[in-house]
Amino acid sequence: MTTSTPSRTSPLTSLPSALPVAVGLAAGFGIAQGTGVRALGGLVFVAGGVAAGWLWRRRRGWAVTAGLAAVYLVAFVLAHVLAIGVGWPAWLAVGLVTVVAAGISYGVADR
Repeated sequence: MTTSTPSRTSPLTSLPSALPVAVGLAAGFGIAQGTGVRALGGLVFVAGGVAAGWLWRRRRGWAVTAGLAAVYLVAFVLAHVLAIGVGWPAWLAVGLVTVVAAGISYGVADR
C-alpha cells in the first residue's frame, strides 16, 4: 500500500506576489504622504519588495526574481519621474505604476 503525504503549503507561499508589490508601492506612498515621514514609506516599500522577492525566488528562481525586482524598482523611479518631472498628480503616477508592476508580477510569477 502506498501512502502519500499531503503537501503542506504555507498560506504565505500561496499569496500572489502581486499583492506585496501593490502594497509596497501604493501603501508605501500613502504612508509617506500621510505621515510626512518618507523613511516610513520607504520601509513599507522595502518590505513589499522583500516579500515579493521571496515569493518570486521560490516560484521562478533567481533570474526571474532579478528581472521582477528591476521592474519593481523602475516602477518606483517612474512614479517619481511622472509626478515630479512630468507634473502628474502623485496618486495618478503611483496608481499607474502600481497597476503595471503588479500586473507584470502576476503575469510572470503568479499565473
